[in-house]
Amino acid sequence: MNVIVGGGVVGLSIAWRLAREGLPVTVVDPAPGRGASYAAAGMLAPVSEVAYTEEPLLRLGAASLSRWPSFAAELAADAGLGAGLGPGLGAGLSGGPNGGPGGGPGGVAGARAGEAFGGAFGVIGPEGAAGRALDLRADGTLDVAFGADDLAALDDLAAFMDKLGLRVERLTGRECRRLEPMLAPSVRGGLLAPGDAWVDPRRVTAALLAALDRLGVPVVRARVTGLLRDGAAAPGAATGAGTGSGPSAGIGAGTSGAASAGTGGVAGPVAGAATGAVTGVRLEPVPGQPEPAVREIAAERVVLAAGAWSGQLADVPVRPVKGQIMRLRSPQPLLGRCVRGMVHGAPVYLVPRGDGELVLGATQEELGFDTRVTAGGLYELLRDARELVPGVTELEVADVVAGLRPGTPDNLPIIGAGEVPGLVLATGHHRGGVLLAPLTAALVTSAMLAPSATPSAATSRPATAASTTAQTGTQPAVQTTTQPAARAVRLSTGAGILTGEEGELAALCSPARFRDIS
Repeated sequence: MNVIVGGGVVGLSIAWRLAREGLPVTVVDPAPGRGASYAAAGMLAPVSEVAYTEEPLLRLGAASLSRWPSFAAELAADAGLGAGLGPGLGAGLSGGPNGGPGGGPGGVAGARAGEAFGGAFGVIGPEGAAGRALDLRADGTLDVAFGADDLAALDDLAAFMDKLGLRVERLTGRECRRLEPMLAPSVRGGLLAPGDAWVDPRRVTAALLAALDRLGVPVVRARVTGLLRDGAAAPGAATGAGTGSGPSAGIGAGTSGAASAGTGGVAGPVAGAATGAVTGVRLEPVPGQPEPAVREIAAERVVLAAGAWSGQLADVPVRPVKGQIMRLRSPQPLLGRCVRGMVHGAPVYLVPRGDGELVLGATQEELGFDTRVTAGGLYELLRDARELVPGVTELEVADVVAGLRPGTPDNLPIIGAGEVPGLVLATGHHRGGVLLAPLTAALVTSAMLAPSATPSAATSRPATAASTTAQTGTQPAVQTTTQPAARAVRLSTGAGILTGEEGELAALCSPARFRDIS
């Protein structure tokens, strides 16, 4: 059995890929799909989000973006999403897809994305079933400047992009307004990144949960409070970043149906930590959910994809970075493509959905595990967005939410096997969890299928009676042996899961780079 700790877009993507390869897997999360993925805007924009000194992150993002077309098509097929699927999918995170009228405006997805990625996006853009199901669009990102200083900063960014060989188009303010008529007359100029895309993360997580259900993968709604370890206990062992006084560490459960906020404590050492190989996870029930019939699950390997809470379960340098975000609703789409902007040095973005929704975000706040939505945070978002697109103030407020991004010291994710046997890391994706989900799933799957990834005898122990007890209520049974035999034939050696510079990509996000960080 392989246990995935974390039910966001990263953890669910890994579980889905492992299940497709015939590996037995169980996902554990108190509220699957309700963490940072629920609050995310879903920009697949490695080019427009490039930052100085972050060329490695650009490489990872570009490699993952190229995987999104096949990722989306396969996911839509596995989730049973037909061509008539509509926007209702994103609403039912705890259940199956809902039918309804499909899709949004066509735009230029096929032409521009086809030029960038050999026509791959044109197959599943707004005209295709997968594009409609996930609201996957590839109309590019328009990065605009409001003031003279903002325009100067955009000019510097354009020069940096040119040195990197990135394909962007420099536009005047008039040309920007020709592409997006609702932009303010005060917009000075912009950059168009035609190869960028975006997707609705809520639809993606709902599709992943539906696909896992069809594949027979158990999703246990419980909180992981610690990792089971071989060897003697090490009282007071460090658990990584995080401060506070919670009684036990764990993945936070969603509050008010919105962003994730820990309810059982978010800091402090995990009692009973040990020094040997990881052999499973320890659970505790979540208020409002059926109590799990087991309190421990034995595992050959544990994949830690717990986002901002990863540092509470293992010694990894991951910290929470708060982001507040708004969702506005309009009868008619206000924008045709993703618009990013700088307003007096402050960044803001507006991401349109096919159903008329407009996502407005996002703040970046170093406030620990604080998930309060504040008047000040929302005011700043609306203030800056109004300078770029004045019409946003006329839209209906559909949702406000605050989520916690898992940040690392160098903003790169931590993916791969660490020094602790039996533990695989998939965390620290910061702003790029949705973008990097296909690549992360491929890296983890490739590593776990490699011959060297065969678990040791210590982690291959038979399942205990406790870990095979059936779940009660609506909880699925926890499987610790195998998934249905029909999927066993899909097992491969991992060849072909990654192509090209696999080793280099894996090295960029290897856990080993943090070995010397205290």
